[in-house]
Amino acid sequence: MRPYMPASLFAALTLIAAPAAAQRAPAGSPPDAAAPPRDQPPSSTIMAEPVAVFIAGCDADGDARVTRAELAACVARSFASIDRDGKGSIGYIQFADWSERWLGDRNALPSPFETDSDSDDRITPAELRAQLDKTFTRLDRDKDGTLVRSELLTLDGLRGLGGPGGPRGGRGRPPRP
Repeated sequence: MRPYMPASLFAALTLIAAPAAAQRAPAGSPPDAAAPPRDQPPSSTIMAEPVAVFIAGCDADGDARVTRAELAACVARSFASIDRDGKGSIGYIQFADWSERWLGDRNALPSPFETDSDSDDRITPAELRAQLDKTFTRLDRDKDGTLVRSELLTLDGLRGLGGPGGPRGGRGRPPRP
């Protein structure tokens, strides 16, 4: 006698297991160049830029919305964590330290070159705030002065659809049958 499993639980388990089963090629079939390796999940088509992840973390009141004031306070806190000697400016190596800590990678955008607006090889809190304010403006699609999670996401339509060097010359569309 089989144990009873509610239909809703069975449906949920089917939805979870189906994508994994669909990714595996039948035994003996040639490997598909577009398929991810078996030990890695498939690539996502919805992504977030590292700077968008940073901005999302600036939501001080937990309302899932980030205002310019919350961003400014967050930039000040993050800058102070790197400017430990209190000079009020950091060099490009310290900016890379800031990027690694707060964006997840030393080479994540914005770059120190675009952030250093006066080209003096030093970055001030005002320069960092101004650069992130430009990013805020770019991401604020509805121009309401706040960022919600949907505005922080980026659709990556080229991934898996023939990005650079893929089908149709890398124009992001699958080949026609």
